Amino acid sequence: MLPSSTVENYIKAIYQGQVSLTDGARLVPMGQVAAALGVTPGTATTMVKALAESGLAEYEPYSGVRLSSAGERLAALVLRRHRLVELFLVQVLGMSWDEVHDDAEQLEHVVSERLIERIDEMLGHPSHDPHGDPIPSANGELSHAQRIILSDVEAGNICNVVGVRDSTTPFLQYLQQLNIGIGTKIKVIERIAYDGSLTVSMKRGQQFSVSKKFADNVLVTMA
Repeated sequence: MLPSSTVENYIKAIYQGQVSLTDGARLVPMGQVAAALGVTPGTATTMVKALAESGLAEYEPYSGVRLSSAGERLAALVLRRHRLVELFLVQVLGMSWDEVHDDAEQLEHVVSERLIERIDEMLGHPSHDPHGDPIPSANGELSHAQRIILSDVEAGNICNVVGVRDSTTPFLQYLQQLNIGIGTKIKVIERIAYDGSLTVSMKRGQQFSVSKKFADNVLVTMA
């Protein structure tokens, strides 16, 4: 099967589903795949069966799907194109991090590998995209650094923002309003037991509250 844009979109969706699986889970539910791609479960199942026949995935009826080693390598290369294009749009064309996802979704299917390697070289072989997600190597290898969500940081600790779990435009724009970006240092002042919200501070000591939903979508490492 040739890696058409549809194939690549399915492969990427399954891969990202695998990354989000809880401990012990092996398969990505078909409903999750369908929801990620905006199609009906029947349509998703038909396509996943085709991926399985081509050796890119392993499908278990009524259970779910996961990628084969070949499928995982293809997914990593699609993510590499997407994330390098996003970084190019931000660093070279001056677009903001909340503007680039949709354009990268289109361009990831049409840019040549030669162009991607030139972009990689031009940007200095970056390790992460504008949202803090790791950029796979040209060999399809992807590093998985230990990151936690802001919700898990105990009061009194300082952490560095290294990524986001929600890359939608409203959330990224909200982060910009708060002057929070990749590399921002945040100190957790207080954890509110009632609703899981946090009181946090940044430089100059200004304090403000963030909801648990917000804190669940900010990825950090301990300072």
